[in-house]
Amino acid sequence: MSLTQQDACFLVISAIGSDKPGIVNQLAKACAKNHCNIVDSRMTVLGGEFAVLMMASGSDENIKALEDTIPALSENLGLTTITKRTQPRQLKPAISFTVTVVALDNPGIVHEIANFFSTQHINIDELETGTYAAPHTGTQMFSLNMAITVPPTVRIASLREEFLDFCDNLNLDATLDPTR
Repeated sequence: MSLTQQDACFLVISAIGSDKPGIVNQLAKACAKNHCNIVDSRMTVLGGEFAVLMMASGSDENIKALEDTIPALSENLGLTTITKRTQPRQLKPAISFTVTVVALDNPGIVHEIANFFSTQHINIDELETGTYAAPHTGTQMFSLNMAITVPPTVRIASLREEFLDFCDNLNLDATLDPTR
């Protein structure tokens, strides 16, 4: 039986633990065994740790069964987990943009960029950062990829100009482009 989004319950699972094979398989197996669907997920390895954010959907009864399964599964896999019931995101009129930044690595870059968008009342939907050694010189570089949603009341040309001026002042190479 397929649930409508109105009838479905949603559970967000956050887990972190030492990276080893089988974690994704066991989490997916727990969802399937409890007749829940994984509707969204993000997984990555940070240092020696594996981290996952996952949203599952199902009937109230099936989500409850999944919630009851997580503590034992967490202990068995050596994970620290948090679960939280949620609702589907209520979409508001907005325009999606992708932000990319490359610069010499310095502390505070993420804060500066997040603060810029926060003061403009622009939501950051996704953010991924990393560092790498520049070819030939080995200089530590910083990269950022971000998805933002811009309210329709914001003038895009002004936002782009202000953001690029802001980045020039911090010596950041950046782009702000509509998401395709």
